Amino acid sequence: ILNLDLPGVSKKDVKISYSNGQLIVSGERKHEKERKGATYHRVERAYGKYYRSFNLPDKIMEDKIEAEFKDGALTITIPKAEEARPKEIEVKVK
Repeated sequence: ILNLDLPGVSKKDVKISYSNGQLIVSGERKHEKERKGATYHRVERAYGKYYRSFNLPDKIMEDKIEAEFKDGALTITIPKAEEARPKEIEVKVK
């Protein structure tokens, strides 16, 4: 699971893609409309394009990658392939 905080970003401004073992999250955070007559002392939010890439292991189920975007938080679920999951085998002692 990947969790990314994207405050001030709209769901339609987020693009997620997967290719050659790399998951890419990109998009653009647009400037908020300035309020007339307001004086800003400090703005602590960056605006503009963003791009983040994550190298993933080979043994994932790429067709089952899912993403949920809620309240400025993006959660991406990347399931492991069955053969990549650890298997516990009971060994009988003679």
